[in-house]
Amino acid sequence: MNQALRILLIVFCTAFLAGLTPKVLGQHQGHMPGMKKEPQPKAKPSPTPSPTPQTMENMPGMKMPAGSPTPTSSPSPEMKMDMPGMQMPAASPTPSASPQTQMNMPMPSASPSASPMGQMPGMKMGATNLGPLMVMTSDDMKIRVGSSDQNTMSMGAMGSGTSWQPSSAPMHMHSKVAGDWLLMFHYNIIVGINHQGGPRGATKFESANWFMPMAYHKLGKGTLQLRGMFSAEPFTFPPGGSPLLFQTGETYKGQPLIDRQHPHDLFMELSAQYTLPLGERGTWFTYFGYPGEPALGPVAFMHRASASENPSAPLSHHLQDSTHISFGVLTTGFTYRWFKLEGSIFNGREPNENRYNFDLHKWNSRSARLWFMPNKNWAMQVSHGFLRSPEAQDPQADIRRTTASIQYNRAFNRGNWASAIVWGRNHVSEPGEIKNLNGYTAESTVNFLDKNYFYTRLELVDKDDLLRASDRALLGITQPHPSFRIGAYTFGGARDVWNTEKVSLAIGSDLTFYSKPSILDRIYGDNPVSWKLFLRIRPNKMDMTMHGTNTKQDMMH
Repeated sequence: MNQALRILLIVFCTAFLAGLTPKVLGQHQGHMPGMKKEPQPKAKPSPTPSPTPQTMENMPGMKMPAGSPTPTSSPSPEMKMDMPGMQMPAASPTPSASPQTQMNMPMPSASPSASPMGQMPGMKMGATNLGPLMVMTSDDMKIRVGSSDQNTMSMGAMGSGTSWQPSSAPMHMHSKVAGDWLLMFHYNIIVGINHQGGPRGATKFESANWFMPMAYHKLGKGTLQLRGMFSAEPFTFPPGGSPLLFQTGETYKGQPLIDRQHPHDLFMELSAQYTLPLGERGTWFTYFGYPGEPALGPVAFMHRASASENPSAPLSHHLQDSTHISFGVLTTGFTYRWFKLEGSIFNGREPNENRYNFDLHKWNSRSARLWFMPNKNWAMQVSHGFLRSPEAQDPQADIRRTTASIQYNRAFNRGNWASAIVWGRNHVSEPGEIKNLNGYTAESTVNFLDKNYFYTRLELVDKDDLLRASDRALLGITQPHPSFRIGAYTFGGARDVWNTEKVSLAIGSDLTFYSKPSILDRIYGDNPVSWKLFLRIRPNKMDMTMHGTNTKQDMMH
């Protein structure tokens, strides 16, 4: 365990320092990408106003009409500027203008606000070129697929594994260009008091957390993505997991976890993805993770914008997105415009109780998923998968899981609104029994007046493993796996109390109410109520308008 802790601390410190130490942007426009300015001699009066070809020496994409007929000086040939996509306003034309002063270079279209210099009168900018990997527009960061400016992958749309979410969703991460590599780092740390009500509840001080470094690199005709995800929850969760009423799934000391959320593994993801362009609108990709996430279910709950402030896992987690840590995943698929079709083979067994190792099981599960993202605000998916004996305590039970989800995100002045509706069904088959368990989740987070958040999660979920043998005997139930429809209704809020260019610190709290069959009152109480009080630490939101300094400084240097 000590060795694992040292490994985690080393990985975290390295990634954290890499994300927090970008170079400082030069004074004003003194260090703008693509601009080279050398000292020029003092201007001398010129009797001939006619410009020469050397006047506009290194300015691709700039169109400059003839100057005034009575200039006081002539431009120096030592001034060199590389500013693609720039068009200067017209001045007073003269018939003597040299045709060589006009040069045009087409650039990809984008909002003018994509300029890293903001708005300059008379200047029209296309999508900002930030090196061999990045294209910046007014509302998104995009990764080139190979060398193309048109065939790109939206950073905002990248969810967990190979999943999509609305590309307009806010991004909280640090970024740095290091040579031919683009490095990014995301983390989320939640520390606080967790109180679960009723006779089966508990109160614990705990921390949920994850750390995710990413790297992108042009490789051959395509683009390589490397990603890791790590969690300190094996050290920061109470023994047996975080208290969470009506939650089930996985084991502790050989016994099923009930009313507890298991800690995530130290190694949540170690993956590589390679994407090749197919024309200007399509791609083919392959993804390998050990561990990784197969093409099954929605974006994992900790990465959904609609759940960005909620510190708790959904009760429907094991019916919707629990495969986000699978020790062995191979996914391949195609994208074309608004669609993505992908399939996976993977190890379907849930991670074991040892949260620091790598599990070895057969890759005997499979899944397929179809995405539809008609514009930057919507992302929808349907998926189906076969999981061979996913639960260690019931190895003879196989699951056929079907999911569907709709995610919506909309940015507005000084805020953002993100929502999701998720359905998941486990069709469980084991000797002598076949059953269907359904989980329905609706969640939403509203960010308003920059620093304030309100969030909610409403769930209905079927649970068939809430009762131990002693509980069934107490309630007079003879079925081995009775199923109950449970409702959980969470309402909470958070406020950023300290923000820097790099870090955001918030304080938050929530309340959760429940509905359940009355037969469970004897062990859960009549009306249990749970609450949480927490601090949240993460990178500050990236400024996609390019009017601030966060993204500019991080991405250009």
